[in-house]
Amino acid sequence: MPLPRPDRRALLLGVGALGALAACSAPAASPRANAPVSTEPLDAVRADGPRQAGIADPPIAQRHCDLSIWDVPDWRSTLRALLAGWSELIVSLANGSAPALAGLAPSALTVTVGLGPRVVAAIDPALPGAQDLPAFAGERISEQHRGGDLMLQVCASDPLVVSLAVGELTRAAGTALRSRWRQTAFRGPSRPDGAARNMLGFVDGIVVPRGEQEMNREVWLEGPERVRGGSIAVVRRMRLDATGFLGLPTTEQEQIFGRRRDTAEPLSGGGPEAEVDLGAKTADGQYLVPADSHVRRAHPLTSGSGIMLRRSYSFDDGPADRGLLFIAFQRELRTFVATQHRLDEGDRLMRFAVTTASGTFLVLPGLPLGRALLR
Repeated sequence: MPLPRPDRRALLLGVGALGALAACSAPAASPRANAPVSTEPLDAVRADGPRQAGIADPPIAQRHCDLSIWDVPDWRSTLRALLAGWSELIVSLANGSAPALAGLAPSALTVTVGLGPRVVAAIDPALPGAQDLPAFAGERISEQHRGGDLMLQVCASDPLVVSLAVGELTRAAGTALRSRWRQTAFRGPSRPDGAARNMLGFVDGIVVPRGEQEMNREVWLEGPERVRGGSIAVVRRMRLDATGFLGLPTTEQEQIFGRRRDTAEPLSGGGPEAEVDLGAKTADGQYLVPADSHVRRAHPLTSGSGIMLRRSYSFDDGPADRGLLFIAFQRELRTFVATQHRLDEGDRLMRFAVTTASGTFLVLPGLPLGRALLR
């Protein structure tokens, strides 16, 4: 059944994968107001609620992330004990009482765990999360970097806290896990609305679900108790040709994005906070927002998709390996699939991106992890 049409209030840029380049919502009103302020979360984030933290909590994404993908070779005999042990450990890490943190403040630490399609399908092929992603254009993904049985996302405002937490979680897992790939990543300072510049220099006024009604419609799973309160995560590691993109004239960069670089105003006009007007034209009938711009190609009204909740990060592993760690949560996998197909069909920004790792995971409901799924 199709998702309801996204609310016009939210449609500021679109929901494409590259639209998530380290931002969370609409830009501020003026270049001077665009100066980052200290908004990063520092307090402890509750870990034992009905839904896992690291999706909607904290509302502004932390500055640092460690995403790792694992196989669980003997999951039928080890997964239940692994998730039970992690459930207790996650609470102590999040509230700062875990000895592994050595007395450091928790710095809004969150741990988010998801299971891959192989495991979910073996439990019940009818469950959300049992379907894998199709192949897309612009991918150069080895077998090692596609799919996986388990996703571990650890985020905090202090990179040392992230590192210590990851070390404790993997130590507790023992030999139950086998590593596939891992990426550490970061975000720039966020404004109070969550917006930040990406490594290509643009502020992203991206669409995110807002309020309980939109979150329930777009992000949180309904249906069986086994998955209710969970979500479907898509993770993509994309190498960006930042050097090539930044070598273009600024006006050409703006045509590719569909926004002004300095103010983030859509090319359709109206100021930085204006909605993108896809119908706006010049006096001679040309679209102000180009047909191959990211703004147009990723817009929910043109992709026919729902709205993803993104908590994406940048990474820099050297001049030849810089890019985006894209993380998105949605209630239906087709939200991402429909959007990505639309981008592949004609988004000029995609010419500067190569996807090198990819996977989708059923994010389990809140702690204790797997309490209903593995009964």
